[in-house]
Amino acid sequence: MGAGPAGIAAAVSAAKAGMAVTLVDAQPEPGGQIWRGQWDAPVYPAARSWFAALRQSGVRLQMSQRVVTAPAPGWLGVTGPAGAAQLGYDRLVLATGARDRFLPFPGWTLPGVCGAGGLQALEKGGLDVRGKRIVLGGSGPLLLAVATHLRRRGARVLAVAEQAPTASLPGLLPGLLRHPGLLLQGLSALGLPLRPDTWVTRAEGDGQLRIVHLQTPRGPVALEADLLGVGYGLVPDLELPGLLGCAATSDGVVVDEGQRTSVAGVFAAGEPTGIGGVDKALAEGRVAGLWAAGREAEARLLGAEVRKGRAWAAALASTFALRPELRRIATPDTLLCRCEDVSVGDLQSFASGREARLHGRCGMGRCQGRTCGPATEFLFGWRPGGPRQPLAPTTFADLVGLLSPPEPP
Repeated sequence: MGAGPAGIAAAVSAAKAGMAVTLVDAQPEPGGQIWRGQWDAPVYPAARSWFAALRQSGVRLQMSQRVVTAPAPGWLGVTGPAGAAQLGYDRLVLATGARDRFLPFPGWTLPGVCGAGGLQALEKGGLDVRGKRIVLGGSGPLLLAVATHLRRRGARVLAVAEQAPTASLPGLLPGLLRHPGLLLQGLSALGLPLRPDTWVTRAEGDGQLRIVHLQTPRGPVALEADLLGVGYGLVPDLELPGLLGCAATSDGVVVDEGQRTSVAGVFAAGEPTGIGGVDKALAEGRVAGLWAAGREAEARLLGAEVRKGRAWAAALASTFALRPELRRIATPDTLLCRCEDVSVGDLQSFASGREARLHGRCGMGRCQGRTCGPATEFLFGWRPGGPRQPLAPTTFADLVGLLSPPEPP
């Protein structure tokens, strides 16, 4: 479930081991966020290799399918262009990926402001950024990856505002040396206007972004900009694992050496088990696919790769830990839950996320807390509530059908 690097690696590995495999994803083609738009023209060598392997594997692709329900053990309910359907499985690999973490600041809802990963996705989807003045802010290596991509597309990247302190960044060097691909990506970012110890404090504009305000070590700075992409790292997408009952922490789904979750027959790989990038995702995906196919001995041979990926994930988490000053950026009237128009001040009297949801409607809108949930966890220490069916908007008629007992085989 999920056709990014982890899902592709799991599907190919299981298919090569003789399993009948179906790969399901909400996007129209495989690749996930990191390889989005490369199915017919891969840019990265790893994408080229894995796409070729997927095409030759016999894996059945079901694209543009969104999981809505889990009506019974061994079954998922999905919706797509052809309507709703129930999918049965004996083994399930969850490779659901991650999404941007947003933290509210004055002006973050202005047109022209979006997530860093979202900005990259918009460009890959056709947004023309040539000549556009762009500021990127937040934390984590995704900022540099997006900045590099946008610069190659002709954008004028004015600043990459990284909240992590300068002194913490050299700690990544040992990990980069153990990951040549990541080191090359880092070298490709040379020349970008990286500003450590810097973060976005507010955005201004008259119905459209015009000015981005930054807090820097030397004081406040204002930059005129056309687009602002902000992302304070990534958070694992844990909705489907949670719906299935998989044990998880705030860092991700708990798995064993075979990527097995606490639910029998369900595995997890990639960002859902912890944010660590493509190398970790590929290694964990291969292990999950092999273990699901009963090839435990082969899977164990990949243990060193998995450990290396997890060590890199731990280094990322330590280096890009969010500074406490970020909790003081939002003012009481800063919008936090965009779906329900709930401000930061509206939530300050509540003691828990559940209370804020029931009495303040925070997280009750269309996105179901996907955006405001991680923000309230950082600002107030509230753990996000468990997922509820349906996981995605659907018609009532489809929902009734998907929640009905599955037909016997």
